[in-house]
Amino acid sequence: MICSRSVAAAALAGLLLLLSDGENPMVGVLGQPTTGCDDRCGDVRVQYPFGIDGSGCRFLPGFNLTCDRTQQPNRLFLDKGSLLQVSDISLANSTVRVLNIGGTVNFIYRGKRDDNGTWAGVGVDNGPYIVSEELNQLVVTGCNVMATLVGGNQNVIIGCSSFCSISDWWGKPIVESSPNGNGTEPSPNRGGRCSGGLGCCDVNIPIGRPTYSLQLKWLDWDNNYDGTLPIAVRIAERGWFDGMSADLLRTDTDTGSVSTAAVPVVLEWAVASVHKPPDNDMATDMNWTCPKDPASSECRSSNSFCRNVTNMYRSGYVCNCRVGYQGNPYLTGGCLDIDECSLPGKCFGECTNTPGSYNCRCPRGARGDPHTKDGCIKFPLGLSVGIGVGSGAGLLFLVFGASFATREAKHRRAKKLKQKFFKQNRGHLLQQLISQRADIAERMILSLVELEKATNNFDKARELGGGGHGTVYKGILSDLHVVAIKKSKEAIQREIDEFINEVAILSQINHRNVVKLFGCCLETKVPLLVYEFISNGTLYEHLHVEGPISLSWEDRLRIATETARALAYLHSAVAFPIIHRDIKSHNILLDSTLTAKISDFGASRCIPMDQTGVTTVVQGTRGYLDPMYYYTGRLTEKSDVYSFGVILIELLTRKKPFSYRSPEGDSLVAHFTCLLAEGNLVDILDPQIIEDGGRGMIEVAALAAVCVKLGAEERPTMRQVEMTLERHGASLQEHAGLVATQSSEIGHVAEDNYPTTEESSRQYSLEVEYLLSARYPR
Repeated sequence: MICSRSVAAAALAGLLLLLSDGENPMVGVLGQPTTGCDDRCGDVRVQYPFGIDGSGCRFLPGFNLTCDRTQQPNRLFLDKGSLLQVSDISLANSTVRVLNIGGTVNFIYRGKRDDNGTWAGVGVDNGPYIVSEELNQLVVTGCNVMATLVGGNQNVIIGCSSFCSISDWWGKPIVESSPNGNGTEPSPNRGGRCSGGLGCCDVNIPIGRPTYSLQLKWLDWDNNYDGTLPIAVRIAERGWFDGMSADLLRTDTDTGSVSTAAVPVVLEWAVASVHKPPDNDMATDMNWTCPKDPASSECRSSNSFCRNVTNMYRSGYVCNCRVGYQGNPYLTGGCLDIDECSLPGKCFGECTNTPGSYNCRCPRGARGDPHTKDGCIKFPLGLSVGIGVGSGAGLLFLVFGASFATREAKHRRAKKLKQKFFKQNRGHLLQQLISQRADIAERMILSLVELEKATNNFDKARELGGGGHGTVYKGILSDLHVVAIKKSKEAIQREIDEFINEVAILSQINHRNVVKLFGCCLETKVPLLVYEFISNGTLYEHLHVEGPISLSWEDRLRIATETARALAYLHSAVAFPIIHRDIKSHNILLDSTLTAKISDFGASRCIPMDQTGVTTVVQGTRGYLDPMYYYTGRLTEKSDVYSFGVILIELLTRKKPFSYRSPEGDSLVAHFTCLLAEGNLVDILDPQIIEDGGRGMIEVAALAAVCVKLGAEERPTMRQVEMTLERHGASLQEHAGLVATQSSEIGHVAEDNYPTTEESSRQYSLEVEYLLSARYPR
């Protein structure tokens, strides 16, 4: 058994060696403590990531310390031959407190007024240590001298000057009394602080480095005060000089030497420390992050976290235990829960420790603050019950009262906001416009509450679609009418009056091929419009289906005729002519019998009877937009005629006007008219209507070409278009022999009605140029 245990132990040791750092076997298995090693030197305990050379304890590279066992007690040093004796190691603060047994900085006298020296410090520039910026200072003693701390590229870091004058009395040190003194002169056995640079000066070090160069300059050219006070330069822990000033400002009368008392210095350390080159001491662009892969981090405890550290000289990271834990974060299981209940002053009631925290409460029958001494006050049981019941009832009353008050306040605010929007949207003007028709007035203005109920508070599942003017929702009104409610985008305030006028006019339109407007709601920032619900989708959806078969030619011609009839009605049969401004296949709805209904009047404009057009901001859809309207911004009825002509071409070709490009890069309109002029229209027509269309199809193509002429005055009116389409609708049966005679007939039509190919290309070149580059709303 003994033999087998020895073999197992040897195997385990071999495994640990394989898992260890290749250059230093002392590193051992990451995250596991080394057992059986010597982790003490004198009074200092050395914990991982630190380790003592030759002790058998593992350590991280650069964190090995040297123990001098030739003296009693043993002394721990930062490195072999180092003058920095380690007195304390703090894992929580990531610091090492050392004693510089060399004391002062040695300067090399060169026979000049300026001498140079070096604070060797940690001895190496690429190790984990630097002088702490927050905990150390430069201390200078002497008369009329200036010491300057210098970086690796001879750049000045900080300095201070110590002065004396002929009137100063040197019987005792010139320092301010310590807090324990009772006068302006400290006793010989007590220290004090430097007083304004008289005889001494101290200044905080702003940049932490492992080493420093120093320059010493004599400010007294006559050397009147040499030897009056000891001249010394030290890097020391803040506050150390205050307690040592009496000794440090006194020269040994027998030897004339300066006190060489060991000077405490606090060093900061970091894991994976990266130092800046000497010529970049003041650079601040260093960014070091904790390892993204937790397996490569030295923070081994599950209750630890990684913290970045950086200054102007170096960057790296350290590990800390989380709040409520303490211990060694660099070891697996090293951060242990703190039992706060065992700590004095934490809890003066009933305390229960929890992982990383604790619960503190007053004992049963007592109330108050358990974290304060005598903070828990006992109450009689009956009084406690009474207070509890009363408090509960009062709290309930407050909750209900606050809820009711909040609800009422919200209701009042919502009501005022609705009134504000109603007035802002010219609701009173609309009421006056429709007051003469009581039946319209009763149903025309709808409340926001009713529309919210109709759409389930504008539920996203009720959305039917959207466009440049807003989102359309399906809703059911209280009278069970199924409606489409358009929630518009924000409108420009100056157009509100015109919008209300349009709503008033559209409310009185009653045409079977125009979507019926039920009413509007003016209680929102922008008005809500309520239309009849059309269930069978849009002409675009029916026309551009997958596969070779779409709407029949008979249905297409009928839909075109009904659309033309509605536009002619809007242009000429109402009190104020209405220009739709956005005619396209998306805005032609089809009901269950494929009856066409024009929708979406969000861009529509009314034109007074005495005017032929209005100048507006250009608005429409690419591919359907009138080029002359785009060039000039002047909107006329002929703009709708152009858009309708594009729809006729779309019905004949089943091509999408907004995306179609010919092999030569021409738009659908330009390519269609060019082929028509050349007599090659068969190359672009939908094969389905070549079989069904007959001669009427060719005449509709000619009508479409006239509608999309560049000059608005050359286009027909919508009434003329309507009459032409109705005439062609009576001859739908004349399609026999279309394939055999098509080319000659198309050529004949083109020859009689249209310019030559060269003239046609020239006519439409400007249109193509603008249509290719334009970007329109919607």
